[in-house]
Amino acid sequence: MNRILRFLSLAFLVSCSVTYGQKNASVLAPRLKTLDSTLTVLHDRAMFSGVVLVAEQGKVLYKKALGTGNIGTNEPLTTSSAFNLASVSKQFMAMMIMQLQERGKLSYDEPVQTYLPDFPYTTITVRDLLNHTSGLPEYFDLAQKYTGPLDTLTNDSMLQLLHQYQPAVIFQPGDRWEYCNTGYVLLGSIITKVGGMPIETFFDKNIVRPLKLKNTYIYYHKSSTTPRNRVYGFRRENGKNVPDDLIRLDGVIGDGNVYSSADDLLAWSQALYTEKLVKASTLKEAFTPVKLNDATTYPYGFGWMVEDSGKVLMHTGSWVGFRTMIVRYIDKKQTLIILTNGGNAAGRVARDVFEGKTPQLPKTQLITNIRLIDGTGTAPRKAAVRLRNDRIWEIGELTTFPNESVTDGKGLVLAPGFIDSHSHHVSGFDKQPDALAVVNQGITTIVSGQDGGSYWMDTLRAQLKQKPVAVNIATYTGHATLRQQAMGVNGLYRTAKPEEVDKMKALLRTEMSKGSLGLSTGLEYEEAFFSNRDEVIQLAQAAADSGGRYISHIRSEDVMIDDAIDEIIEIGRVTKMPVQISHLKIALRDKWGQSSQLLAQLERARAEGINISADCYPYDYWMSTLRVLFPKRDYTNATSAEFAVNQLFDPTQSVLVRFAANPTYAGKTIGDIAQLRHEKPAQTLMGLVAEASTFSLKNPEAEGVEGIMGKSMDEPDVKNFLAWSQTNICSDGSYGGHPRGYGAFTRVLGRYVRDQKLMPLETAIYKMTALTAEHLGLKNRGIITPGYFADLVLLNPDTVTDNARIGASSALSTGIEAVWVAGQLVYQGQKATGAHPGVLIRR
Repeated sequence: MNRILRFLSLAFLVSCSVTYGQKNASVLAPRLKTLDSTLTVLHDRAMFSGVVLVAEQGKVLYKKALGTGNIGTNEPLTTSSAFNLASVSKQFMAMMIMQLQERGKLSYDEPVQTYLPDFPYTTITVRDLLNHTSGLPEYFDLAQKYTGPLDTLTNDSMLQLLHQYQPAVIFQPGDRWEYCNTGYVLLGSIITKVGGMPIETFFDKNIVRPLKLKNTYIYYHKSSTTPRNRVYGFRRENGKNVPDDLIRLDGVIGDGNVYSSADDLLAWSQALYTEKLVKASTLKEAFTPVKLNDATTYPYGFGWMVEDSGKVLMHTGSWVGFRTMIVRYIDKKQTLIILTNGGNAAGRVARDVFEGKTPQLPKTQLITNIRLIDGTGTAPRKAAVRLRNDRIWEIGELTTFPNESVTDGKGLVLAPGFIDSHSHHVSGFDKQPDALAVVNQGITTIVSGQDGGSYWMDTLRAQLKQKPVAVNIATYTGHATLRQQAMGVNGLYRTAKPEEVDKMKALLRTEMSKGSLGLSTGLEYEEAFFSNRDEVIQLAQAAADSGGRYISHIRSEDVMIDDAIDEIIEIGRVTKMPVQISHLKIALRDKWGQSSQLLAQLERARAEGINISADCYPYDYWMSTLRVLFPKRDYTNATSAEFAVNQLFDPTQSVLVRFAANPTYAGKTIGDIAQLRHEKPAQTLMGLVAEASTFSLKNPEAEGVEGIMGKSMDEPDVKNFLAWSQTNICSDGSYGGHPRGYGAFTRVLGRYVRDQKLMPLETAIYKMTALTAEHLGLKNRGIITPGYFADLVLLNPDTVTDNARIGASSALSTGIEAVWVAGQLVYQGQKATGAHPGVLIRR
């Protein structure tokens, strides 16, 4: 055993040898030194297993091999190791076609059908295959659809799939350029047919032997060829190397499956400066950008990307566990070859270093000693999580890399960053870019544009560019915002005319194209209250047609709640898109206790195929305007005011948060103000509405003239709504006013999870993360899994709680120990770090 280990250690050291040339040392030496150290760092952090070679005038200036050629045997890589070139193989296919063309065996502009009679498309030429202008679909899709899991795809069986099923072309040949592996597999078939021998034999006879290549051959799944120095593909998966090599699609030859070493590729590259294989005039066409039908060009020739007006020729390859690159700097006679087998992406970094650019090395950090609640609803597990840049990379039993940043989780819970599906915080970010109200409760993404009011996508983008913030922002497009644009601020108190609806739909489609999540309505508010169902459904359909969603502060949460629920269900039924009820509640005293019946109605709709869901905040009092307490909009009707006092809110527990007409009222209940005014609460309610209206008329630029926190829900209903399987958690919060702006999520975790045991912690976190992302259609967020964005929260489930209260609505939560957004720490120890990595999330 020790003898074997000593041998492997010696072999590994040899494979790491570095050779420097002397020529052009003043320019290249510093770059090569940086390249060497960069590759070492990447290898130490499991991001590079492969070979890099740099040459000038055919002389090797630098070459290095680091890593393993076969994870099963731990055989080390050398510069003679033969890698699957993946798409770099295409230049060899193109060369063999060029050789056949020179010999008069074929013509580029002949239809493929001339050489492959079973090929069903009459207008696609050999040139179209070479240039990626054929319009053919990818063969992967055909194979997955029409072949079985034990079938090995071959060139012949792929051709038969095309012959039998004749899939439609994506575009007419020559109309545009679109990379197509199918075309190069067909070229492989043409080489076999026209060359009169198996492609492996033709390749060996016409390229390998003339160039005296030692480790270059064609090898494929179930190949009879005996590979020399074959490298096996693998990938790193949660801290371990696992095989990632040839699959059942790899019975084909043409788009990949040429194997070669760095040394051989250098010989190949140098041969292209000569006429050893084809004439210079033939090669020239291979390096000429393709001309499309409209006379424009695309920088691709025959198996080569053409950069910098032909001064640089390159190609990359990516397949299973292999990533490859060859770059030829024609004017400098330099060659850069990068071959890797760990599924890593060192190519771009190595090229940047060689070209004198500052390399952007991936940054990793490790969070250890945590109980992982990953957002899926499954039970906690012990683990470590490694981040790479802004993404989650690995999860499991992980070993620290040299000089890696490590956070000790101290046995606490690591969860995905919470997603607030209904937030009004964005309006405060101009003065609060640290987003303390949000991050102190573990939220890393907020969704704006709620209740029918929104910022335009371009406005949000400009604001974020000018003043970055700590958290991510997504938005819906508000119905009321659209109405104001189409109907004018003073024209909202009526149904919209057909031409106005058309204008709103056009505006909505534009916003959808810029990344809006969908349509948001606030149908209980005056700006949208007078819209009819047809207007709303037409707009919702426009959002659905653009792939969006619908979210609504429904038309009534009290007197007309039955009709309002029916309306949103109908919208989901007609448009067939997901619909969501904002801040689900029952705000009519006579209907308290009917949450189970309402949820049963929603479940019946779901059984019908309507994708309806809800969000909910954990309080039995809301925040809105005084005017919503008059469902009939009859603000001077004493009977309606009396009904509001008795059925719609409790004046003794409902606090006037702000009142510009008389600021001394702020912080007092409606009952308190009634006593001060020696009035009954109903009379006070009407008086406050009238006074606020007068103030607004005199101060038309004033915003937020009045606001009330209304006590009107029953705690058992709130708990039922929170517990429903299709309810995700939201805050409906902003800076100041209702305590929910600072404490909604931590209130759920403390009050309803830990203290009242309403649901398990992992279920609550699911409702704050993955379920929310699903309801919103957000991708790569809400779960801790490799490849997802590194939005994370570290929390102590034993101490987490909200501290915000009426009168102290900005008190920070306890138990949120750390928050990361896009891998950057934004909150720790109840303080913002000053990092502002938030982005505008587009649908």
